[in-house]
Order: sequence, then C-alpha cells, then structure tokens
Amino acid sequence: MEKKISPAKSGLIFGVLFGVIMVLEFVIMYTIGMKSLVGTSVGMVVNVANYLILPFLFIYLGCNNYKKNINNGFISFGECLKTGVSITFVAALIYAIFSVIFNLIFPEFIAEMLSISKSEMIKTTPNITSEQLELGLNMIEKFMNPLIVFPVTLAMYSFFGLIYSLIVGVIVKNENPQSL
Repeated sequence: MEKKISPAKSGLIFGVLFGVIMVLEFVIMYTIGMKSLVGTSVGMVVNVANYLILPFLFIYLGCNNYKKNINNGFISFGECLKTGVSITFVAALIYAIFSVIFNLIFPEFIAEMLSISKSEMIKTTPNITSEQLELGLNMIEKFMNPLIVFPVTLAMYSFFGLIYSLIVGVIVKNENPQSL
C-alpha cells in the first residue's frame, strides 16, 4: 500500500520559500533605508507583493505541485485549502519569528519606525492635534510589541491563505472520480 503525502506537508517547501522571500525583502529594505522608502512606490509594491501576489503565486504553485507530482493529477477543494493555508502559515511563522528576533537584536528599529510614522502622520495630516498624534503613535507602538506581532501575523496570513486558497481551489480543483 502506497503511503499518501498530506497536502499540508507538500506545501511546506513553498511556505518556507515564501517566508524566506519576505525576510529577504525586509532585510533589503532595511539595508537600503526605511526612511527613504516610506511613502514611495517601492514600499507599495512590496506590500502588494507580500499580501496579494506572492501568497496567491505560492498557493497556486503548491496546489499544482500536489496535484501533478504527488496526487496523480487530482486535487480536491479541501486539499487546496489545506495546502494554501499551510503555505501561508509556514511563511508567516518564519517571518514572525524573524521579526521578533530582529526587534530583540535591533531595539532601536521600533523607535526609528515610530519617528518615521510621526513625521508621515504630520505630513499627511498637518492639522493633527498633539493628543491625536500621541494616540496614533501609542497604537502603532502597541502593535509593534512582539507579543502582538507574532499572533497577528500568523492569523492575518492564515486568513489571506484561506481566501486565496478558495480562489485557487476553484481554478485547479480536479476531483478523483474513484474517491467520489
């Protein structure tokens, strides 16, 4: 009897690749200088890539890989969901762990991001009161806390993975007629 590989396990490599790409993007942007990228099209392109293009691409590749190379040309809708959510969860886990470690190694990064956020808030809303500014900065600082960043990153990417998996599942689904 042949041992069947689970869809989640088959998506592991794609999740690792996606997570590593997000970490490399962050490192490159940090090396270039975050201040120079805030409010530019580069920051927007990276966000669109990380939240729209890359998850969809890796879920599609992972589902196709499972369908063609592991499951003899068949994949159910449920298997697409398992594969896609596992890919985004693994990627988010890698990125969240990196983020927590990075903030521990470079604690000045949070202060730098708060400074950038403050100047952007003042630039985009010149009539902002000091109370509103302080409230906004406090909220940003709370969401940079590792105890919040870690679970929120996992939940957010898993949710996006579920949504994109639904779309990919409709595209690549090919039920095995023997399993019906």
